[in-house]
Amino acid sequence: MRVPRQVSKLIRVVAVVALASFGCLSTSAHASAVEEQLNCKSTGHVFISSLMQSGEIQQKPMHVEKNSINAFRPAHGVKLTAFDFPVFVVLGYEKDDPLFKPGKGDPVADWAYGVVVTGASDDVRDRLHQIGSDAIVHEVTPVMTAILCKAP
Repeated sequence: MRVPRQVSKLIRVVAVVALASFGCLSTSAHASAVEEQLNCKSTGHVFISSLMQSGEIQQKPMHVEKNSINAFRPAHGVKLTAFDFPVFVVLGYEKDDPLFKPGKGDPVADWAYGVVVTGASDDVRDRLHQIGSDAIVHEVTPVMTAILCKAP
């Protein structure tokens, strides 16, 4: 499955921001794995709201793409992982949901959610295949990969 151009652009922007801030992060006080939720059987609201309620991501998105994908940073001191890969940014959107800021264009889907991790796309794809996830895997750079679930 192809990742829409706007999602690909967002992922690149997020990757640059994440890589730039990586050196500024302190040692994490809290670690949490999110791979169970990346089975694409949830929604953008459920995925993002659970991470907000637990304090694992910031309440406000750091960026909103034209297609309404909201990008959230992990909270200070929180280390998120997905399939043992470090998570740099959490992505989410759900139509008509006040948790998300709308973009100026057409939404990517009724809902979408995912993460951008550090790891080669082939390695990430292999791990997703092992658990039977329907998530979209998109190589951002040779060492950064997006994992995205979205409504059909």
